[in-house]
Amino acid sequence: MRRALLAAVSLTALLHAQEQPATIQVAHVPAAIRPYMARSTPPIRLHNSSRLNGLIRAGNLYLTVADALALAIENNLNLEIDRYGPLNADAQLERAKAGGPLRGILSASAQIAAPDLGVGVNGTIAAAGISNSSNGGSGGNGGNGGATVQQIGAVVPNFDPTLQNVTTFSHATTPETYVNAYGSTSLVATAHTYNTQFTQGLITGGSIAYREYQQTFGENAPGDFVNPSSEARMDLIIKQPLLQGFGVGLNNRTIRVSSINVTASREVFRGQLLDLAASVLNLYYTLAAAGDELKARQRALEIAQKFYEDTRKEIASEAIPGIQLPPAAAEVSTRRQELQIAQANVRQQEVLMKEAISHTEDPTLEAAGIVLVDRIQIPDTDDLPPLRQLVTTAMEKRPDVAVSKYRDQTDDINLAGTTNPLLPTLNTQFQTYNRGVAGVGHDVDGLPPNAYFVGGYGRAFQQLFQHDFSNYTGYTYISIPIGNRGAQADYGIAQLQHRQSEVTSQRDVNAIVVNVAASVTQVRQAHAHYDTARDARLLQEQLLAADQEHFVSGGRTITFQMLMADQRALVNAQISEVSALSAYAHARTSLDQTLGETLEKNNISLDEGLNGHVERQSQIPDVLDVGKR
Repeated sequence: MRRALLAAVSLTALLHAQEQPATIQVAHVPAAIRPYMARSTPPIRLHNSSRLNGLIRAGNLYLTVADALALAIENNLNLEIDRYGPLNADAQLERAKAGGPLRGILSASAQIAAPDLGVGVNGTIAAAGISNSSNGGSGGNGGNGGATVQQIGAVVPNFDPTLQNVTTFSHATTPETYVNAYGSTSLVATAHTYNTQFTQGLITGGSIAYREYQQTFGENAPGDFVNPSSEARMDLIIKQPLLQGFGVGLNNRTIRVSSINVTASREVFRGQLLDLAASVLNLYYTLAAAGDELKARQRALEIAQKFYEDTRKEIASEAIPGIQLPPAAAEVSTRRQELQIAQANVRQQEVLMKEAISHTEDPTLEAAGIVLVDRIQIPDTDDLPPLRQLVTTAMEKRPDVAVSKYRDQTDDINLAGTTNPLLPTLNTQFQTYNRGVAGVGHDVDGLPPNAYFVGGYGRAFQQLFQHDFSNYTGYTYISIPIGNRGAQADYGIAQLQHRQSEVTSQRDVNAIVVNVAASVTQVRQAHAHYDTARDARLLQEQLLAADQEHFVSGGRTITFQMLMADQRALVNAQISEVSALSAYAHARTSLDQTLGETLEKNNISLDEGLNGHVERQSQIPDVLDVGKR
């Protein structure tokens, strides 16, 4: 009992979780470490919603049009796949706000493993311009990372700030022949380096970098006045392009495009939801028509069977010759075969409907028959607005029209990415930095150290903030491509694609006008065909009733063959009316789809489609009432 209860609770929790919308969820950790923790999404939803089981009663699935649409929204696998489109657009927008080219390797800051200029023996020699190949000259360089990302158009800066730290510990022993400088045949140096840099990209295309650098350095050279020593350094570097790569509109274009794409992705999904709703409506009406045809075939078989029995009785009473029995038996066989075909058609349409409104295979659903609660209704007249008004409605409500407008907007924005690279490259950089150094003082050859450099990190930082050793550098870099054919080609290709897109949009608009006109004509023709088929069925019923009455009254002008012919004609008239009824329902669905009004006409909201859950509760019909229809 306990295991069963736990299993039931687990299943309920699973179903509840799978009815929740699929969203990217941040990790529930402190905000400081949240950016470095993987986000999560709920598991994929592979169980049917609880609504489906609630509509199965006495082995049958009772469906209204509203419930069929709700089940498709909650369970259709194609829509479940489409539901990830807007989520991807949201992630792309977040990626665009981070800036930068395609994700790659950030360039590393220089890692200084040797003493700084002016510090220690090697630093002093390097500052004096004397090379010493044995220790690597100016020290090891961590390199630039070397990662190069190429793309057409201006590369957007990284807008996410970056904090980097390089900590280096080194111990080096070097044989030396320049004893006068080192005071020893071997130089032992120990260095601890802490290099921290904060970089922030600018929307104008430039960047600001701040670096704080510290080094603790000691060596065995007796000639150092300060040993071990501590150095501090602060740098501020400002870079800004002035031609190529410059401009707010240029560097925020990916953010603007991604923002538009978020809205466009919802419109794309709305179009997919609209198409699914129209498809389910067509399946519903096709199944309804198949059921009506099945009923007509059943009535035809019953009448043919009665004709056959009456014929046997008449032959037994010798009222008619026995030669009349084979045609009556053949009529029964034909009607039975038509009934079997109609039954197979209903089963096939039920399978298609079940596939559209369910996630996975369900034995209960597979065994259930579908009972349609709603019937196809045709108004007496179609009060359709003028064609121009319908075209205006389509332009306002169709998702593909909205997506086309968004595509034109993003094309205009993206053109800036190929226009700006036509300019030459003109970059500027300004750098200012202060230095400070202090350490333990020593007398050298009877001379005391300079008291200004004796102390710890506090003394070195004091020198920084007093700007005792200030440095300023600036440079301008210009590059002018001769011919500039690559940039010209990229710009030309972008312009041609934009023009092609504009022509395509106009072609789509023209096609919409044609489709609206065709859909209106189709609705009107379907209504006229239904009126004709209905009148023909009524007349055929009247003719069959009159012939039956005349035959029963003993009129010899009416034969069994004539009555069977009347019955065949009535069945054909009934089937024609059912086909016309179905054709009208499909035509009306097609018109609503062409106008972009399918969701509105069926009270379906975009949020319900995105969430995969319809708030509207199902009204379970009474089985007996449905059976009487």
